[in-house]
Amino acid sequence: MKTFAGFALTALVLSALAFMLGSYQTDVYRKLLLWVTLALSYNFLFGIAGQVAFSHFTFYGIGAYAMVILLFQVGLPLPLAILAGIGLCVLLALVVAIPATRLEGFYLALATLAFAQLFIVVLNEGGAVTGAAGGLANYRLPDVFGMRVTGPWYTVVIVLLLLGTQASLWRLDRSWFGRACRAVRDDPQAAQAMGINVTATRIAAYTITSAMAGVAGMVYAFVDNTVNPPIFGLENSFLLLFMVIVGGSGRHAGAIVGAILLYLLPFVLSPLIGHHHALVFGLFMVAVVLFQPKGLIGIWDGWMAKRRTVP
Repeated sequence: MKTFAGFALTALVLSALAFMLGSYQTDVYRKLLLWVTLALSYNFLFGIAGQVAFSHFTFYGIGAYAMVILLFQVGLPLPLAILAGIGLCVLLALVVAIPATRLEGFYLALATLAFAQLFIVVLNEGGAVTGAAGGLANYRLPDVFGMRVTGPWYTVVIVLLLLGTQASLWRLDRSWFGRACRAVRDDPQAAQAMGINVTATRIAAYTITSAMAGVAGMVYAFVDNTVNPPIFGLENSFLLLFMVIVGGSGRHAGAIVGAILLYLLPFVLSPLIGHHHALVFGLFMVAVVLFQPKGLIGIWDGWMAKRRTVP
């Protein structure tokens, strides 16, 4: 009951903000919520399941493009387009995961990096289907039950997506599957000896989190009402990784902190130091990795530990 009350209160506060912001602030807020959603699901894949993959943002793009193509080129109604988009993400995730998750560390990262680059090539060479380099634009979300969901009400949809993702991952982390993922991350051989199917666990973790990224992409498709290849470039895959590491890998709160900080930091630095903000941004990330390896959430953990030891 307390959990539901907390969920409802958080949804109310985050949704209320949507009705208090101007158009520019709303755009930043929406994309921030989506980055946090992505960071949460990637944290489960990287921090909890221990898989270094660079395809998470790719599935974000697959979801976005699939939604637009299925709705406006194939002509599917919205519910069927959503289901078909999720099915496509699951299918592609399995195609990547079944061979790739048998690899370890560096090789898995390379395999998913190649998949991410292939996706960008397909977008640029997709002709009228993907809009090539110019992407797809000039569309809008179809009416839902005869109502047009736009403005701050669409931000509410993103809030519900974020909280639904967080709640699902929280429960998943505390289930037998979450414990299996942590065991495989820490020691695959010991996990295998305990009866855990290491390969199946890795495939399931990759597929579930990739599908979640795809759903977030479907929602993103109607934020700017445009999708194009540069939005889903490789640099965002690395930024997502940095968000999780800087915030605190393996911690849901760490993913949230890292995503908020690294997404908003350029908005703060750019007016102060201009184009040099990228250098400061990079130095900050290196400093956190070197001097706070547990991420920024580790500072909070240390402070709380000291409070508990003080008589």
